[in-house]
Amino acid sequence: MPPKPSDNAFKASHKFARIAPRKARLCADLIRGKGVDDALASLEFSPKRGAWFIKSVLKSAIANAEEANADIGRLFVAESRIDEGPTIKRFQPKDRGRSHAIMKRTCHIHVAVGVR
Repeated sequence: MPPKPSDNAFKASHKFARIAPRKARLCADLIRGKGVDDALASLEFSPKRGAWFIKSVLKSAIANAEEANADIGRLFVAESRIDEGPTIKRFQPKDRGRSHAIMKRTCHIHVAVGVR
């Protein structure tokens, strides 16, 4: 189990991302605890749509670490968490005057990198 993010972790987040949390968690679980180079490579070649969202947040967390003059070679993904955001509700007209609800789910993506 990777260590918890501490005060010296560098964080980034993407709020209200237009992807279902269940689908984004598949990619978030893929990179948790890995080094940033391995995590970026995994996300780059992943066929999942959520990989694109998480990769951009991970790059932002790495940039935050660079701004604080952290050693980039020793960084690892300390936390990758997907929280559920608000659901956008839409309706699709159906036959005989009925309608079916369409739930467009959003999520909040949180990534933190730490120094080993």
